[in-house]
Amino acid sequence: MANSKSKPKSHSRNVLQLFAGLNPSIPHLPPIRSIAITTNSDSQTLVFVGTVSGDVISLSLNPNSGLSLFLRVNIIGKPVTSIHVISHIKKLIVLSDGFIYLLDLNSLEPVRKLSLLKNVNVVSKRFFSSLNNGKEDGCFFAVAVGKKLLLVELVLSGSPVILKEVQGDFTDGIMCLSWVDDSVFVGTRTAYYLYSYASGQCCVIFSLPDPSVLPRMKLLAKECKVMLMVDNVGVIVDSEGQPVCGSLVFSEAPETMGEIGAYVVVVRSGKLELYHKKSGNYVQRVQIVGEAGSPCVVADEEDGRGKLVLVATDSKVMCYRKVPSEEQIKDLLRKKNFREAISLVEELQNEGEITRETLSFVHAQVGFLLLFDLRFEEAVDHFLLSETMEPSELFPFIMRDPNRWSLLVPRNRYWGLHPPPSLLEKVVDDGLTGIQRAIFLKKAGVETAVDDEFLQNPPSRADLLESAIKNMIRFLEASRHKDLAPSVCEGVDTLLMYLYRALNRVDDMERLASSDNSCVVEELELLLSESGHLRALAFLYASKGMSSKSLSIWRVLARNYSSSYLNDSHGANHLQDTINSITSDQETAVMEASKILESSSDQELVLQHLGWIADINQLLAVQVLVSEKRTDLLPPDEVIAAIDPRKVDILLRYLQWLIEDQDSGDTRFHTTYALLLSKSALDASEKEHVTHNLEGVNHKEINISDRWNNSIFHTHVRERLQFFLQSSDLYDPEEVLDLVEGSELWLEKAILYRKLGQETLVLQILALKLEDCEAAEQYCAEIGRPDAYMQLLEMYLEPMNGKEPMFKAAVRLLHNHGEMLDPLQVLERLSPDMPLQLASETILRMLRARLHHHRQGRIVHNLSRALDIDASLARFEERSRHVLINDESVCDSCHARLGTKLFAMYPDDTIVCYKCFRRQGESTSVSGRDFKKDTLYKPGWLVTR
Repeated sequence: MANSKSKPKSHSRNVLQLFAGLNPSIPHLPPIRSIAITTNSDSQTLVFVGTVSGDVISLSLNPNSGLSLFLRVNIIGKPVTSIHVISHIKKLIVLSDGFIYLLDLNSLEPVRKLSLLKNVNVVSKRFFSSLNNGKEDGCFFAVAVGKKLLLVELVLSGSPVILKEVQGDFTDGIMCLSWVDDSVFVGTRTAYYLYSYASGQCCVIFSLPDPSVLPRMKLLAKECKVMLMVDNVGVIVDSEGQPVCGSLVFSEAPETMGEIGAYVVVVRSGKLELYHKKSGNYVQRVQIVGEAGSPCVVADEEDGRGKLVLVATDSKVMCYRKVPSEEQIKDLLRKKNFREAISLVEELQNEGEITRETLSFVHAQVGFLLLFDLRFEEAVDHFLLSETMEPSELFPFIMRDPNRWSLLVPRNRYWGLHPPPSLLEKVVDDGLTGIQRAIFLKKAGVETAVDDEFLQNPPSRADLLESAIKNMIRFLEASRHKDLAPSVCEGVDTLLMYLYRALNRVDDMERLASSDNSCVVEELELLLSESGHLRALAFLYASKGMSSKSLSIWRVLARNYSSSYLNDSHGANHLQDTINSITSDQETAVMEASKILESSSDQELVLQHLGWIADINQLLAVQVLVSEKRTDLLPPDEVIAAIDPRKVDILLRYLQWLIEDQDSGDTRFHTTYALLLSKSALDASEKEHVTHNLEGVNHKEINISDRWNNSIFHTHVRERLQFFLQSSDLYDPEEVLDLVEGSELWLEKAILYRKLGQETLVLQILALKLEDCEAAEQYCAEIGRPDAYMQLLEMYLEPMNGKEPMFKAAVRLLHNHGEMLDPLQVLERLSPDMPLQLASETILRMLRARLHHHRQGRIVHNLSRALDIDASLARFEERSRHVLINDESVCDSCHARLGTKLFAMYPDDTIVCYKCFRRQGESTSVSGRDFKKDTLYKPGWLVTR
């Protein structure tokens, strides 16, 4: 058994308030024994009171005058044990002195005694749940007569009919009853029983541990459950007798019980207590005015949805009304019981008493109260839980009125529990003043509503402001993901930038400015400029399409980095560190500027900023010029004119892009590109020559210098030059040749001479200067004439400028291409100084190959002549063959009989008259085959030799 001294968890609040009492004009009533309440169809609330003297009194409830006497009737002068309202048949069932009486609900007359039922000690009317649609087709009630349980129906004539009589094991006598749908709950001194009206079975729910404690039960109509009392513990069971939810633990065993909404009302020792049915929490206690020790009775509206509960003690009747939900919430908020207020609202929402919008409204109200209590994190947590709160409601806390968004702020003071909005600085100052006042009052022994944590450890103004701004940022960041009006989005993003700047959160400022935002530039220009957050301002300009202003800022920033580099780099040891420190800042400025220019088609803007970008990063400058994000191509002539002539790599890369990617056929671009590549190749060749000759050079200085002069090309300049000279036919080779004529670029000059058709010079360079035998032989093969090979052989045997004869190269040529040379001419050209052992085998093989080539030619000639003779013979045979025509032969075209007419026969064996032959022609037969286009072959025509 539960300990009667255990105390339930307390969440004290005012749920019930005294609504009405007995009108003073009513004569003194006898002691009250029973009570009931109902509301009729005319919305008139009637209270029925049963007294110990046998009176049944009807009282009318009026909010202004209280309980007024309506009707009064005396039964038999015996105490009225219980009263039950049967509203659907407008009757009262009254139990007095073991008999049941039936009274009219409105007139209390006539009083009819149900003589069939005697010695009745308990009555319970049948309750129909929502599973049965709450429909009552008749009047059913259960009565206990000693140890028997009777289930009775009251027919239309008003006579009782016993449906079932249950003997059961109720040896201790039945003391309480509840009938729900088909389940009848029976309470005796030793146990609680469940009888099923449908199956007729009776079983024990559980036994009572102490027979001295009287059983009590209460129908919880709203949930269609029954609460069975065991001392001070209420066990809630369903219609199957199974425990559900948790048990309710009261402070002590109650005398009587009632139900109002989600709460259970218990009365004991002159006190009315309220408990929540689901959580079991103690909610409220009301002291009942009455004589000490007088028994109390409680009545409620038995449909479970009522808002009134009656308490009668001695000769007094008090009507309590459920406080409206809104007033309960307000009361908790005034007491700063925020968690309990939210719990109540969530509970009311789950029960369907309030909407989701009201829950959001309360969350916002709690947030504002916490905000003025300086509990900013908790305040924003509640703001975020509110689905209806507008971000503009917090604008007055951030920016002083009037401002651009003043008209967007809803004039909603909620329930008037908090001061009007003001700047965060003022909120913090007022809160600190309140804390100081509370500390003073506490020392004087006066309790205040200020949080004890603040009193024991008062926060500093700076910490509070920082916390307020951080949490405001958190709310505005979350609001950015909501679907807001454009004007509200502007306010959210702009004020968010204000708050970032207040905490100097540079990264967040730049992230917001560079993203897709709704910031108002006019509100932030001066602020960011004066505070020195130029990068954030540049990002903001770029996001709003103000490219010119953004680029101007990036240019200033890049120049400032360069100036700091020049001012700080005083020593050689400091040079490398300085370069490293400025590179990332400059690169960032250049990179952001290049992103803007890559998508810009504004020719003037691009060319205006191209120079300083190229000074820092030539690769990014090239990307600006060749960007595919641009919708309109920049004019090439103006771009070339704008590029610094000293930035050769940029000009080269741009021309390469024009020629290779844009397929430009302008000869000027091709020639300029070839000349620039040639100059670069000459410079590179000269630099390599100088580098090889330098000794004792400081390589560290060279590396630092190279860092600023690295080419933007990955391939060697000579490779690109050679490839371009070979692949393009649109440049002027003579102009390029004039530039490289006196240089050592022999392969390049060979390509140019080849373009000009000067074969001898090409062979001289390949064979004598470059000594590239394979290239020389390949060039001869491209020429395709035997004299080219002979010319190459002469160069090998008689080189100029006193160079030794190249016998091995000559032997290689004879070996590879001897069949292209005349042996007699070769022998004439061979030098007497050439060692015989080098050439003898080659010359012998060449002679044999020459003889073989001659004989092979004769064979081919004879075979061709034989094939020609065979073809002529086949043609002669075809033209000489005979055709037999008889009287039945007809023309394959006009189908006329040929007879003695002239006719013709086509190669496909079709025969036509001469007239049709003239019309068809020689090359097209009747079948439509054109022999000039579709040649016909016959097996006899093919040469098989």
